Amino acid sequence: MPSAKQSIYYLVVINVVIFIIGYFFKISEVQALALYFPLNEKFNYYQVLTHMFMHGGISHLLFNMYALWSFGTPLETSWQTPKFLIFYFATGIGAALLYTLVNYYQFSVIFNQIVALGYSAETIQTMLTSGYVDSNLVNQVGKSTFMELMSIFHSPVVGASGAIYGILVAFAFTYPNAKLSLIFLPIPINAKYFVPVIIAGDLFFGLTKYSVGNIAHFAHVGGAVTALIIILLWKRNNNKMVKP
Repeated sequence: MPSAKQSIYYLVVINVVIFIIGYFFKISEVQALALYFPLNEKFNYYQVLTHMFMHGGISHLLFNMYALWSFGTPLETSWQTPKFLIFYFATGIGAALLYTLVNYYQFSVIFNQIVALGYSAETIQTMLTSGYVDSNLVNQVGKSTFMELMSIFHSPVVGASGAIYGILVAFAFTYPNAKLSLIFLPIPINAKYFVPVIIAGDLFFGLTKYSVGNIAHFAHVGGAVTALIIILLWKRNNNKMVKP
């Protein structure tokens, strides 16, 4: 069986290699690993998994890999490699699914709004795929709303952040009194308080327009929710096993 740190080591190496190939060499096959909106012609089902190995920039990659190494190592040491990997990929996939569902809902609301203005579904689809901008439509629905529709359709999501949030939730359950702190708030806080606060922050930014930067907040929330479900199921099964 691999050593406790071995799978995390390989995960980091794979993420770094794919980032270098995709970011610096712009190989199309690597770009296709990102998760696209289901109605986009670039979408494939495997992307709910492969997007975890893509990152949008060096800082994005470094932050995720540092968090994976820092918080994942004690978990893998405690759980052993197979259980850790199942958890890691399950939370990453869960993050992708929730993010996609939220996007699909937001897309449908705007899409139906445009249909109500007299545009056919085929016309809207043609505008989305061709990139053609109907100035009359933009005036009717508003520029920001139209740009949101285009962004949902065309912008892929990348990164292991959903799985990282899952690991943070598991870390908080396993080591609730471990002291953690943020760079901009260097005050040590117990993990059991720290993690819920940052998840609540993602939920707030995801539901409002105050988000800074192109961040998939609902992917973070999805990873956290998936982790919570898995951990509660594990605890329930363990409790059943120890009963006489």
